[in-house]
Amino acid sequence: MYADSLAWTPISAFLDEGAYYPIGTVRLFEGLFVFLLAAPAWAAPPNIVLIMADDLGPEWISSYGGEGIETPNIDHLAAGGMVFRNAYSMPQCTPTRVTLLTGQYPFRHGWTNHWDVPRWGAGCHFDPEHNMSFARLLRDAGYATAIAGKWQINDFRVQPNILSRHGFDEWSVWTGGEGGNPDSNARYWDPYVYTNKAASRTYKGKFGPDVFTDFLVEFVHRNRDRPILLYYPMVLTHGPFVQTPHEPFASTPLEMHKAMVRYTDYLVGRLVKAIDEAGVRDNTIVIFTTDNGTTRRIRGRLNGRLVVGGKGRLTENGPRQPFIANGPGLVPAGAVTDELTDFSDLFPTFCELAGAELPGGVRLDGKSMANLLLGREQVGPREWIAAMGFGPAVLDERGVRGVHDYAPRVVRDKRFKIHVVDGEVRELYDLLQDPGETQNLLASSLPEHLAAFRKLSTAIQGMPRMDARPRYDPLPSQPWDVTIEKMGRRP
Repeated sequence: MYADSLAWTPISAFLDEGAYYPIGTVRLFEGLFVFLLAAPAWAAPPNIVLIMADDLGPEWISSYGGEGIETPNIDHLAAGGMVFRNAYSMPQCTPTRVTLLTGQYPFRHGWTNHWDVPRWGAGCHFDPEHNMSFARLLRDAGYATAIAGKWQINDFRVQPNILSRHGFDEWSVWTGGEGGNPDSNARYWDPYVYTNKAASRTYKGKFGPDVFTDFLVEFVHRNRDRPILLYYPMVLTHGPFVQTPHEPFASTPLEMHKAMVRYTDYLVGRLVKAIDEAGVRDNTIVIFTTDNGTTRRIRGRLNGRLVVGGKGRLTENGPRQPFIANGPGLVPAGAVTDELTDFSDLFPTFCELAGAELPGGVRLDGKSMANLLLGREQVGPREWIAAMGFGPAVLDERGVRGVHDYAPRVVRDKRFKIHVVDGEVRELYDLLQDPGETQNLLASSLPEHLAAFRKLSTAIQGMPRMDARPRYDPLPSQPWDVTIEKMGRRP
């Protein structure tokens, strides 16, 4: 549902990311438009489904211009929904996951670097006493909530009910590689899975992504009469490279990676089909995105240019992700937007869509994109987006902390981008002219470059001069914990 005053780029124009796009106008009856202004864009709280693939950049999504790969189910979501051209995650696993759960940037929530809690421990964990999650707020608002896939920021051996405390009614998750437990490394074939109904165990002969999707499909059908929140942080396409049930003879890393991408697409299709069969598709918003760029071992092609996997990097191949929102009758169909969003926006967006009250006393960095998603507004609330966080964290006498007091970060608008090191702008790029970030314009005296420098520098002035540490009450010491003495260096 969107009105005459709202303009969107047709999806057919999206394939050349370096071009400016013509704006198409969609007309709607005037009386209906007046009604929409006076009433919410949905009749009941919508189901919210967040699907997040692991280690997969836009060069592997065909509707984004990825070459040598076909992703028909994801492309179908794009064709029938809204495609974001300028969406940021963080560059690596832990900073991304904590950012989307809390609505805060890493400099505020403290997880500025990766920390694999089940493997390294050291008393560190994502502590619900000090961190709010959108799942808790949506459950309080009456949603049935479920998570499947990868969590990795708590150790279920030490905190067996932690996912409930974070707001999930039910779960089926890979435990993460647990220190001292080699069986737990398996996330694909013979996966090691933890559910709310059974302790962690190996599922012999099963393919982990199927186990997680089966769980979500069943949850959807069982809860079709309630608003639901599904958080699906997939284990695909993260290493190790494996054969999939559909392509058991793939042998090289690239062949297996492509097979894993295609299986990701297949599972997206399975879950969307289940939502349709449950009869709730017309009140469901599905978001597909990824947690960071592709592993550096893999190269792909995007709109005619080579893209090296950018996981862990602050160049665009690290944080810039595919981001597709689809909701028949809710989200405008066939739309491509260059409005800005990053993963801190998911928390307030989900709360607004669900009618959940934002927590008092918690400072959020994210801004709600609900009106943009629902087609009620053409312009989003963002002037800039930011990304930061890569590499493993360190230990000191106080516990886990980031490597730097002020971690390197990037800030960008729709055209320009700055790289910031130790609080100082070191690089400036024009992304429309130079998407590969090869020509540093910091020394340029052109008025448009000086204006971009001033605008984006203002954004970093509002950031703390020292990054926070992760907020947690330390857990009891465990035999598998990493210690300063055991480390000798970073894990």
